[in-house]
Amino acid sequence: MAPAAFLWMEAVSTLLDFTLRPRIVLAETDHRTLLALALSARSTVLDLLAELERAQVVADHAVPADVVRMGSVVRYRTSLGATGRVRLVYPNEAAAEGEAVSVLTPMGIALIGLRAGQSITWTAEDGRRSVLTVIAVENGFEPDPDPDPDYPSAA
Repeated sequence: MAPAAFLWMEAVSTLLDFTLRPRIVLAETDHRTLLALALSARSTVLDLLAELERAQVVADHAVPADVVRMGSVVRYRTSLGATGRVRLVYPNEAAAEGEAVSVLTPMGIALIGLRAGQSITWTAEDGRRSVLTVIAVENGFEPDPDPDPDYPSAA
């Protein structure tokens, strides 16, 4: 019988033949801020805009606890064998923290809106394509008591 790690890697290899784009969820505040950021950035704009376009936007207080959002600490693994723990941050915060990853990097764009257990196909900064799987998400958010009434919401 094959070890579980081998079976997982074999399944991931098969998944690399496809493009995984699971449903993602974003808080109104994150969506609004990320949209403004994407419109002002240069390098990864189209990738971030594509994620923002396909996101189901919900009220800040309605985002499930296991969804990756700005400020989330995420444990992940890739089909290339890497594992890690990162905090998803805005670009100006990325240099301040050792474990921080900017939402404008390929990994940050891949992570935003995913839930624990979801996987997504992504291309790493070195150009290698792989599958990124969220293992766990830590969020420490309080609901926004005064959401922006002028921002279009699905809520």
